[in-house]
Parts: sequence; structure tokens; C-alpha cells
Amino acid sequence: MFEALGFNDVAESVYLAMLEHPQAGVEDLMQNLGMEEHQIRQALDDLARMSLLRISGSAPEVFVPVNPRTGLAALLARQQAELAKRQQELEESRASLTALLDVYAGSRVHTSATGVDWIEGIDTIRARLRELAETCTWEAASFVYGGAQSEASMAASRPLDRDAIDRGVRLRTIYLDSVRNDPATCSYAQWLCDLGSEVRTTSVLPMRMLIVDRRIAVVPVDMEKTSAAAVEVTCPGLLTGLVALFSFAWKSAVPFGARRRRDGDGQTAQEKQVLRLLGLGHTDEMVSRRLGVSVRTVRRTVSALQERLEAKSRFQVGARAVALGWIDPDDLG
Repeated sequence: MFEALGFNDVAESVYLAMLEHPQAGVEDLMQNLGMEEHQIRQALDDLARMSLLRISGSAPEVFVPVNPRTGLAALLARQQAELAKRQQELEESRASLTALLDVYAGSRVHTSATGVDWIEGIDTIRARLRELAETCTWEAASFVYGGAQSEASMAASRPLDRDAIDRGVRLRTIYLDSVRNDPATCSYAQWLCDLGSEVRTTSVLPMRMLIVDRRIAVVPVDMEKTSAAAVEVTCPGLLTGLVALFSFAWKSAVPFGARRRRDGDGQTAQEKQVLRLLGLGHTDEMVSRRLGVSVRTVRRTVSALQERLEAKSRFQVGARAVALGWIDPDDLG
């Protein structure tokens, strides 16, 4: 009946049952509907995300249904607004793509004139990165996205990094915190530090990036397919923004070898990022890619947070984290 509003059969059955018996708990719903506990709790999470349930004022661990006249109307209005927003974004993306194709339809001379040059294909990207590493004169700053690094990648970088350090180039590298759990990447980072390079880690990185002498930056076009294509940025305005982004991340990152401290609430930065990314609607798989950790680690972290917060569901984890000030509502968009 409510498929068009995003309901599945289980969520619909649970919602209708709760409307008929507003005080029904999980065990009551399991018995009345003949469903497993995990099905009921997943349905409650789904309904809460759609703002069709609210936490009872008298019992924080109990959900009660929102009046369907207002709840379903508000849900429909949100979906209509989201549809309009997506349509606008689609039109804007189409216009931007048309403009971009017009720019890149000509020769590479035209792309260079804009200060943004297209590099396509893994071999071409690697060759350009090698050229930049060999001609760097005083500083190379990089975001190393993706957690643990492959042996092949580190083997290819080792002679370039050693040569740059021998020439007096300042190497500043930011890895994800998760590399501290990978012996091979840790060994490489320690090797860099022993040579005089500067290495730090942070809980989350926005992209993979290399900035050479603050005059050239290279970033991938697609973070999910970093080897497909990249852009080389020399436009002063864009470069200033990328350098500022690196500086901001560098100041908040922790020097390699130092233990990352927990804050006053006993959380690590990684736990805060897990809360924030889940609050933004990311799946466990998406969170694992952003933080460079396994899906199993993400689920273990969520389970530990759920236990600390005495929460019955993921929705309650987020709600209580916001209520306790563990995460800022503004970070959730």
C-alpha cells in the first residue's frame, strides 16, 4: 500500500500494527506479526528515519507512532522536495558536463590555458606523478587516501621518496588512522620518518591528492576509480584552496608514532567519524571505504557505541550521540 513512499512490506506491517496498538513493544510486535526480532528492529529503524516514529516522553527506550495524517503528509512533502532537488542537481550536472566537454573537446593547449589539465589512464597518471616527484624542488604534500597501501604502490614510491629527501625536499604525508593497524604501511611510514620526512594520520580524508611546490596539484576525477583519470591543477585560485585544505588537515592530524587520544567523552576521532558518516546515511560499506577500514571493523565500532550508549538500535545511537553532544547536528547536513 505504501511502496511509493519507500515502505517495504515488513515496515508497513509494523507501522500498521503500531497504529492499532500504540503501546506495543518489540516482543508484542514479534508475537502479533510472527516476525523475528531483527526484522522488527530494522523496521523500527526505517520508520524512525522516515520520522514516522518518535521516542516516548515517558520511556526513552520506547517508540510510539506519529499521527499518520501529519507523518505521512510530511514524508510525502520531503520526498517531493528531494525529487525536485535531484532534478535540479541533474540539470546542473548536465550543464556542467556540457561546459566541461566543450573545454576538453579541443587540444590539450586549451585545457592548460584554464589551469586544469586532464590526465587519462593509469600509465599516463603514473608517468606524470613520477615526473613531478623527480622535478619537485622544496615540498611535496600529499593525502594518501584508502587506508593500507599495496606493496606494489609502496615499492614504486620508495626510490622516489628517498631521492626527494636526499635532495632536501620536505615531504609531508597524511595517512588515514587505519594504517596504524597495517604492519606493512606502518613500516613504510616509519621508514619515511627515519629519513626525516613528516608523517601524520587523521580519521578521515576528503580525497587522494598530491601538491608539488605549491604550484601544481594532482587529484583523481573519481575517488572510487582513482586510476581512471586525474586532473592537474595549476590555476592559482584553485591551488590556494587545495593548499588551505591540506594545511587544515595537517594541523588537526596526529604525528605518526603518537597515540591518538580520546576526547572528554572517551571517544576516538574514528568513532566520531563513524557516527557522523552513519548520520549522513552512509552504509557500512561506504563508511569502511571512507575510513580505510574493514566493514567488520565498522560494525564492531557501531556495536561498541550502541552498547556504551545503551541504545536499542542504530537510530537511537545517533539520537543519543547528538543529545549528549558527541556529534554536532550541523555535521549531519
